[in-house]
Amino acid sequence: MTELENYLHHYFSIGLHDCKKLASLFQEEKLAKGDFFLKSQQQSNKLSFIEHGLLRLFVVLPDKEVTQWIANSGTFVTDLSGFLFRNPARWNIQALTEVTLYTISHEQYLKVGDLIPKWNEFEKLFIGKCFVTIENRVFNQISLSAEERYQLLFEQQRELFHQVPLQYLASMLGMTPETLSRIRSKKTS
Repeated sequence: MTELENYLHHYFSIGLHDCKKLASLFQEEKLAKGDFFLKSQQQSNKLSFIEHGLLRLFVVLPDKEVTQWIANSGTFVTDLSGFLFRNPARWNIQALTEVTLYTISHEQYLKVGDLIPKWNEFEKLFIGKCFVTIENRVFNQISLSAEERYQLLFEQQRELFHQVPLQYLASMLGMTPETLSRIRSKKTS
């Protein structure tokens, strides 16, 4: 069983036979460090599972860049609004490391329901989990202190602190790089 099949099986409780059918629609794709998976205003035509590597989702504003998220191994990545509703992408998605992905095109994604009769249930679960992740992120941004947000990310994804430039992590946490440095100094002293 591939990592993608294993993830689909456990995350969605899809049977092994259906996992193989679904996984067969994904194609391996590799990105070099610095390559773009997607640029804002482009059409989001793919959904990918990250087997290995890190991708940064960010927006360029007139006065700064804001990192929305760092996607890592074992997660899906796309501009969800663009992919599902065919809107121009809001996010730039760029490789921070070499990345190996398994990608399904929008066209193939639309055929999944023909292959897997229970797909509507699985898709609802997938979109629901995406929504809960975003909802938790918003809740944490408005209810936790900067130190608490740092601690939560450090506990959940410690490896990011060794692989990702600190200004990206600070932006993702809604703080300045100086605040992140101060918090890190306090934690290590």
